[in-house]
This record gives sequence, structure tokens and C-alpha cells, in this order.
Amino acid sequence: MFRTPARLFRLFAVAEAVSWTLLIGGMILRSTAGLDVAVSIGGGIHGFVFLAYGAVAVIAAKNQRWRLGPTATALISAVIPYATIPADVWLHRSGRLEGRWRTVATEDPRDHTWHDRLLRLLLAHPLLIGGLLAAAVVVVFVVLLILGPPVG
Repeated sequence: MFRTPARLFRLFAVAEAVSWTLLIGGMILRSTAGLDVAVSIGGGIHGFVFLAYGAVAVIAAKNQRWRLGPTATALISAVIPYATIPADVWLHRSGRLEGRWRTVATEDPRDHTWHDRLLRLLLAHPLLIGGLLAAAVVVVFVVLLILGPPVG
């Protein structure tokens, strides 16, 4: 299903945009109908998808060997409503999402660093990396819930 970084990245870029819609809709329902629960639901979904998108963006950036600029653009786009869609389009058009997952070492010296070996090991076991990323997102999400909402 996610044979390429482009497919996984696009899924989460779209999911992040949809989650913005849920959050904004919840805020509208809170202000017009007094439904505070709408923000709790929309905000919770958005927060979880936001963290998951960030994790996917970091994995894609590492796999595709993006420099700081494209990586920062991908991550910052999640903070601006709906900006993950144009970021995804730009990354596709600029060729930064071309290719497959790097599961095999090449002659490139960058393939022989410890973090590239770890990435290849995890990418060779998609259920493992998916589970680890999901667990990390859940842990961060729970910690942030315990800390409270971003605005007092």
C-alpha cells in the first residue's frame, strides 16, 4: 500500500488538511452553538494527526535525504491550515518524493552511518516501524493531553 514515500506522505498531508477542517468546524460549533465538545473532538483528532504527519515527514525527509529547507517546509506546513497540500504538491513537483524506500545500502557513503542503517532496518520491517511510530505518537499525544490545552 505504501510502497513509496510519496504515497505515505500524500496520505498524511491530506489527513492533516482534513483534521484542520474538523478543528475549525469544532471551533465554529463552539462559538455558534455552544458545543465545547466539538472542539475537544476536532482538536483531539487534529492533534493526533498533526503528530503523525510530523513523524511521517521526518521519516520521508530522512529516506529522501532532504536538506533542512524542504524538511522545515514540510514540518512547518502542518502549523498553517491546509498548507500540507501545497507542500506535498511542491515536494512532488520538485522530485523530492521520487523513488522507493531505501531498504538496501548503496555505495553512497551516507548509507553507512548508524542512523541510515537503523532507518533501513526499520524500513525493511514496515509493521515494526509503523508500530513504533504509532506508539511514539500516542505517547507524545498523551503527554500533551496531560499537560493541557495549548491556550490556557
